[in-house]
Amino acid sequence: MGAAPSTPRLGAVAGAAASPGAAEQMFAALVGGKAYPISSEFWRQLLELPLTQQWPRDRVLQACHAFAQNNYHTKHLAKILIHLVWCLQECMAESSHAAYRKAINAAYISSIFLKFIIENAKTDNWQELSLEIDKDEKGLENFPSEQSVEYFLMRGVLNYIGSVDVSLESCYLHHELLNLMLVLMSTQLCSGPSPEPKDVHPFIDAAMLQDSSIVSSVVQKLLLNFVKRPRIPLNSSHPAFSDDGGPGVLQRVGSVAANFVLLPYYTFNYLVSSNAEGASSQLADNSLLVLLILIHYRKCITMSESFPSSNVYTSDLNTNVKDAPAFHDNPYYKALSNAKDSQYDRADVEGNAQNGLVVRLSFASLFDALGTCLKDESSVLLLYSLVHGNCDFQEYVLVRTDLDTLLMPILEMLYNASRKTSNQIYMLLIVLLILSQDSTFNASVHKLVLPSVPWYHERLMHQTSLGSLMVVILIRTIKYNLSKLRDVYLHTNCLAILANMAPHVHRLSAYASQRLVSLFDMLSRKYTKLAELKNDKAIKVISDQIEADNISDDTSTELHIYTDFLRIVLEIINAILTYALPRNPEVVYAILHRQEVFQPFKNHPRFNELLENIYTVLDFFNSRMDMQQLDGEWSVDKVLEVINKNCRSWRGEGMKMFTQLRFTYEQESHPEEFFYPICMARCPITRAKINPTVRQGG
Repeated sequence: MGAAPSTPRLGAVAGAAASPGAAEQMFAALVGGKAYPISSEFWRQLLELPLTQQWPRDRVLQACHAFAQNNYHTKHLAKILIHLVWCLQECMAESSHAAYRKAINAAYISSIFLKFIIENAKTDNWQELSLEIDKDEKGLENFPSEQSVEYFLMRGVLNYIGSVDVSLESCYLHHELLNLMLVLMSTQLCSGPSPEPKDVHPFIDAAMLQDSSIVSSVVQKLLLNFVKRPRIPLNSSHPAFSDDGGPGVLQRVGSVAANFVLLPYYTFNYLVSSNAEGASSQLADNSLLVLLILIHYRKCITMSESFPSSNVYTSDLNTNVKDAPAFHDNPYYKALSNAKDSQYDRADVEGNAQNGLVVRLSFASLFDALGTCLKDESSVLLLYSLVHGNCDFQEYVLVRTDLDTLLMPILEMLYNASRKTSNQIYMLLIVLLILSQDSTFNASVHKLVLPSVPWYHERLMHQTSLGSLMVVILIRTIKYNLSKLRDVYLHTNCLAILANMAPHVHRLSAYASQRLVSLFDMLSRKYTKLAELKNDKAIKVISDQIEADNISDDTSTELHIYTDFLRIVLEIINAILTYALPRNPEVVYAILHRQEVFQPFKNHPRFNELLENIYTVLDFFNSRMDMQQLDGEWSVDKVLEVINKNCRSWRGEGMKMFTQLRFTYEQESHPEEFFYPICMARCPITRAKINPTVRQGG
């Protein structure tokens, strides 16, 4: 596979394809300077090679350099891509071993050279690809004159993925096509943090222009691959491999070529997990990655730009300002958002299919697959995309009685927050925040009792409710963030979930109740230190007054943030006491046990109205405790006995009723800054924008 061009003896190669010399000649010709017409016998013989030799890394690299340099003249990249589509069409027509071998080789060879060219491109419009061909050339009579090579390629690849089921015979080809898709869409790595109108991504832009029927079938098949998790029988003697059943040269070649499959993992670095479950099906993993890239791609345009004629790829303009940035609607995201449960009546689905085919699959199977794979962050992103974008799937999740299937993996990942980035934690919290917006969900999690929580090591947790575990983990995440990450968004998300859950709390465990009061204590101590620091700086004379003002502003801002946090925690406690006190004796015990932590804020103007309710509860139960004639000392059991007895007689006299505090998740107006795959340092995460409902008098 040398860089020096040579002319293969085409007649001899056909009869001696398995020899090292024949393969050497063919690849030397492919990367050399002589241009072979698309109708040449050369292409058939190249793609029919069993490719059993193994070449070292440096020779593969030399071949890639030679190919990239000569491709300007030979147009061999465009030609092999066209032959790939023709091979796919042949596979769909006859499904022969020879057709599969040619298609697999075409996909793999294309991926190697495409990866090298994309990684080493010097221009923003990808001139190095040299995809323009002479459509009057012999052999292109049936090539659609109105289509570009990239559109023709994406249509052929996507049509095959969406039309052909994964089987023992086709799984190798599906695997190579998914890898090819990841390479084709990796041009985004060369863009900035946000898409611009001038950005050019030839292949994924072509994917966005496909017919709605292709779009729907691709989304459906990729989801089914994720759900069914088909395995590739690597030990099988498939015709794509050598005659003796061993891997061919492209499967065994050095890392420069073979490691092209790692490129999408650099693209979605945070999505890749090393856990055994996530790695059990490479087809499922790559299907998911391709789906995520497709649904979260956004094409930026300007008002003055003409729109494609396709009825699939429309605009979502929300401004009348000329040349203001706007984005095309993403047809793959629309297809995912409109996906329907196959268990529903087909007539109902067809009645809503006026604008294209509807993706139909079993939500039950999808729910179970997500629960199995949620330790892999890519599955979390899919879950987010579904619960945020697909109302039907969100409703399905909310009515499931086994919510622990989804929530336990999420809570375990939050428990191990120190091993996660802040962006990964965001995604987990956003999923919980979206679900917590539903009152049924908040009630259900407190009714589901967990026999044990084996991954929680601080203490044994037996027969605790899922809701109590959520409270414990969320508070633990807040404390971790306070000491390590110090991220305001993360704090706000955690508190928002707790606030949404508060009015529906039922039988909160003793441990969770104690952690809730301890959270207030921890935040109050931080608040007190900041207040003292601000007062000290106010009376301290500093020669550089400008520096003093800057320091004071920083302290004031942080103090204001902690004031808001303290108020939300008081809102949470107040909501439990106002709406759910009879069902939560352990919460009453916790505030009685630590009632001194509330005293410093009793007359604080931001907190006094909320503390009035808390002290109404404290006064009621303290008086009942004082009325008890007790022989000996108070024990925890005796205190709880009194609390339980008086909870039943509690009527809430003197409590002020506030409108329930509600927090909703709103995706940023330009989520591409988080979802757009750029590099491993930039994660596709959307931060939550928290919008509390306006309260009367509060």
